[in-house]
This record gives sequence, C-alpha cells and structure tokens, in this order.
Amino acid sequence: MEANKKTRRAFIQESLRTTVALAAASSFVSSCSTASDELAPVGTTSDTLELLTPEGEIVKIDSAVVKEMPQFQVANRDIRQGVKGKKFVMVIDLSKCRNALKCKSACSKMHYLPEDRSYVRVNEMQDAETTAPYWMPITCFHCDNPPCTKVCPVDATFKLSDGIVAIDNERCIGCRFCMVACPYSSRVFNWGDEVLEMDSSNLEAISSHLACSSHEVGTVEKCDFCPQMAEKNELPDCVSACPNGVFYFGDENEDTVTNGGETVRLSTLIREKAAYRFMEELGTKPRVYYIPPVDRLFPFEETLNDGTDKS
Repeated sequence: MEANKKTRRAFIQESLRTTVALAAASSFVSSCSTASDELAPVGTTSDTLELLTPEGEIVKIDSAVVKEMPQFQVANRDIRQGVKGKKFVMVIDLSKCRNALKCKSACSKMHYLPEDRSYVRVNEMQDAETTAPYWMPITCFHCDNPPCTKVCPVDATFKLSDGIVAIDNERCIGCRFCMVACPYSSRVFNWGDEVLEMDSSNLEAISSHLACSSHEVGTVEKCDFCPQMAEKNELPDCVSACPNGVFYFGDENEDTVTNGGETVRLSTLIREKAAYRFMEELGTKPRVYYIPPVDRLFPFEETLNDGTDKS
C-alpha cells in the first residue's frame, strides 16, 4: 500500500504524464520491464514518450515499443460529468423511521462492507428537553456547495453535474482534509482494519462507476447515492430496503421522488410537509431534505443495534 501511495504522490507532484502516456501506462508496466533490450536508444527517433514508472520515476521511451491497450470502460460518458439531465435528490421522512436499520445493512451489502460498517448512520435525536426523541438517518448530503471538494489538494473528491459528490480512491492521498471540512461527519477513513474480499463479480459492480468506493486502504470513503443504480433508473439499496418507506429518492429536474411504494412531486412533498435541510444555515446547500417527525407512525422505542426491542 505504501508503494501505491508513493506512486500517487509522485504522479501529482510531477504532473508530467501526457494524455498519450496515460493511455499507454498500463502496457508499459507489464511489457516494458521485460522488453528493455528492444528499446531503441533515446534520440534515434523523434517520437518519444515520458512515462511514470511504478517507482515514481520519469523515463523516456521510444513510442514504437509501447503497445496501446484497450481501456476498461466504466461508463458510457465522462465519469466526472454525471448522468446527463439528472439532478438526484433524497427526502427522509423522520415520522416513519423506527430504527429498523435495514438501510444500514443494505448499504453494507451494496458496498461490500463488513456488517458492522455502513455509510448510513441512524442517530437518536432530541431537539429540546421537553420534546420527544426520534431517529434520524444520516447519509452524505451531496451538497451543492460542498466544503469537502474545496479543500482537497489533489481533486480526488469532486461534484458531478447530477448532484452527486464523488471520491476517486485511486487519486486520494489520504490527507483527510475533506473529513475535517465536512460539517456532517459523513466521511470515513479506510484504516485497513478489515480485509474486504473482492471477487470478480462484486469488483465489476463496484467498478461500474468511479464514484463508488474501491476500498483503497489509506483513503476516504462515504455514501455515494449508489450512482451505478441511479444511472439505470433504479433506487439506491437504502431506499428499497427500508420497510417503512422512510427514504424518497428521485430527480429534482423531473420534480419527482419515490420510496418504492409511492411516487410524489418533490416540490409538493417539501411544501406540504415543511421539509428542511439539515444545518442549512452553513450555506452548504444539501441535496437531502428532512420531513419533521410529526404525526409519527411509530412511538419512539429504544432498540438494539439489530433493531429488536430492549424490553
């Protein structure tokens, strides 16, 4: 892992790889190390490339011996542009949350995390001494004015046109500036405490969108709105797994959100239910709205982590 971190740092510090070199880098690592005898002396041709070795050194090589390899296509578009025409948004109805924790387990399964880890938190909240407590699910808020992207020194976290705030784990250097800047504590650091088993099937699913965490040890991870599902007009797993319809997800441009059981107008839901955005006074412009816990479907109950009653 240390070698990988060094490579990333060297790449960012030097910034000398050209677009052509990027296309050929994967073949250079595999072929050039065994084909040194075939390399023409530098200067015998006008067509040379500067490439970055795995050790972080810049070398010049004759382009004639570099074979361009087909690149893995993770999406049919520029991954940093988002899904064209979409503006994803989430609404969380606090009056329906019973702390069943199905959202957490579904998130863990979706992102191939250990059962005790999730990008969704469910906190016990109480606004005042005289008010009743309630359960509050918390995800990444995918802010339209995200402080996390502004402090990243290597552009590893970025805002997509479809509203999602994403992380490129291959670019992240683990400085954790974004974690400090996030006022919602939505980001987590991968310390490498658990070795995540990635077989060919789940690796393909995770790699289908660069916004999904690839679980690089020493980098930052978070909720990503399951973009590989949203791209196919499917709901994130936390939404579809909730038995009480707490989460609504949809497209702000279409003014429509759904929890899988009912589909409603986003503007109507926000207006009629007096929805608000958490800590909106910070100016972060979150893309997650909350409906206050009024006329609750369930009384507040203390529960264990598995969702069963303590009594």
